[in-house]
Amino acid sequence: MRLFLIGIALMLASPALWAQHHAPLCASADAACLREAYRRPPAHWPAPQVDAGVAWQELGPLPERAPSPAHNPYTEQKAALGRTLFFDPRLSRSGQIACASCHEPDLAFADGRRVSFGHGRAPGRRNAPSVVTSGLAPQLFWDGRADSLETQALMPVVDPAEMAFSVDELVARLRASADYPALFAVAFPGQALGAEQIAAALATYQRDLLRVAQRTPFERFLRGRTAALSDQQLHGLHLFRTKARCMNCHFGPGMSDQRFHNAGLTFYGRSREDLGRHEVTGLAADVGRFRTPSLRLVSRTGPWFHNGFASSLDQVLAFYNVGMPRPVPKPGQQGDPLFPVTSAQFEALGLDRVELKALKAFLEAL
Repeated sequence: MRLFLIGIALMLASPALWAQHHAPLCASADAACLREAYRRPPAHWPAPQVDAGVAWQELGPLPERAPSPAHNPYTEQKAALGRTLFFDPRLSRSGQIACASCHEPDLAFADGRRVSFGHGRAPGRRNAPSVVTSGLAPQLFWDGRADSLETQALMPVVDPAEMAFSVDELVARLRASADYPALFAVAFPGQALGAEQIAAALATYQRDLLRVAQRTPFERFLRGRTAALSDQQLHGLHLFRTKARCMNCHFGPGMSDQRFHNAGLTFYGRSREDLGRHEVTGLAADVGRFRTPSLRLVSRTGPWFHNGFASSLDQVLAFYNVGMPRPVPKPGQQGDPLFPVTSAQFEALGLDRVELKALKAFLEAL
């Protein structure tokens, strides 16, 4: 009787928690049982397997567009101007590189290269991530050095390794153009064409890109069309939330915890060394940490990781299945306070071939 009363109290206090803990317990590959367990709204799915202390959020459908800050409210005119700017190579010194050069619509707004090229076709050092869900991220770039899309917008313009221009020269170029003064007057009535307006338009356009990820099988599944996922993909969804431990870092509608982790690919002391978040904060604990990318459209955004190290999803999953690389100090590196430590979230998973194929199939549905 006491357990019954506790159960009733739990059900009344939190119906979603009750539903999760009383969802069908399925064998991982039991298609019929998984269909029954996941036919309900996400709040009623089986509880995920996450580490203690992880403030996870259930997976869910994307909003129509990313929220806009009060100082830069959404308008169709600003979004249209932002789109024009995004595809215009006049934003670069050479007149040959646009934002879309590294974020191509046909490649889910990534670029398909291991690392992107910049001014003079010189290669950069990091992979260009998709910007489709950038409007959901509180910090931008792999190392989180920008705290808003407005702040981020002009950083590639002035980066000598990317567009190699200056803000003042860009503003002068656009003001002297035949088309932009009129376009800015429509999008920003009563305001002068300046850096703030350029950044606001670009940010507004990027917040409207969530629509690109709203046509996927998983998004349709989240919106109630349960037949949108195959049995194999549904198996992969269950693994994603349980045995594969993906929900420790990839959750919520944007499928990212928006935090920074060391996946063991710092290449410390070698030619490809990249200290990641440490370059922004200066903290030893941040060496090798990079922002968790969204998994929306992930199958179309390779190569993967901050340096494009993995050329296929099979490689990505193989890395995670063994718990990611764990570098060992070489002679002379013992006691080095900056020697990178792979984040504890990455554990060996022990997924078999059937499970890896199912998990890959699910990722391809995102």
